[in-house]
Amino acid sequence: MTQAKSNPLAWRVATGLAVVLLAAIFFSLGIWQLDRAAALKASLVTATTVDEKPVALESIATANSSLAPDALNRTINVSGHYVANFKAPGQADGVGKIEDWEVGLLQVGTSKGVLVVRGLWSERLLNPDIQQSMLIDILGQLHAHQDGDRAENSPGVISRLDSAVIVSQSTLDLFDGYILAKSETHNGSELVRTRVTPEKLTSQIPGFYWQHLSYVLIWWLMAGVVLYLPFYRRKVDL
Repeated sequence: MTQAKSNPLAWRVATGLAVVLLAAIFFSLGIWQLDRAAALKASLVTATTVDEKPVALESIATANSSLAPDALNRTINVSGHYVANFKAPGQADGVGKIEDWEVGLLQVGTSKGVLVVRGLWSERLLNPDIQQSMLIDILGQLHAHQDGDRAENSPGVISRLDSAVIVSQSTLDLFDGYILAKSETHNGSELVRTRVTPEKLTSQIPGFYWQHLSYVLIWWLMAGVVLYLPFYRRKVDL
């Protein structure tokens, strides 16, 4: 440091480079925060948009693979046979009401399966004639799997709506996520029961749009301060 100060030109160059580097870092952080704000705004549109046009499940999803972002919240139709039934405790519907839900494992074709939220667990006996041999047509909304457990796994109970928790209980190739059934029909006859509504859709990117923009201004303000300091110091020295 002493040697650098003994050479004023070298000292000024080193100081200038340090100032420019630090300002560039702050400016880059502002650009990154601006990108996060744009991504958040875009994700809010994607996350809260529901496409009501039904499409076949296998046209937008593949078994044993994660759901693509454009598959989320899509209205889908699929047909299959129920081969297992589970209780999903502590689920919240669209108005925040906590109840236990009935979830069926629907076998699709000969080797695939998907979880279907059929309705309230308290209404599981409304269709006692449902058999594994019956082909059920499902119309519903495709959702991403849940991350947090609502209960403990036990016989007949799943901790969350996630096919990963039943991998050891089935030999089927499972689809990611789950279907929230809007209707179930067999040979054209609808199985009547209370259907649950989904929770409010939100973005997966943390924070708020204006919060990200405020951080952009802070980072760029710091970049400006860093660039101004050498000039301020020169004024003070004078």
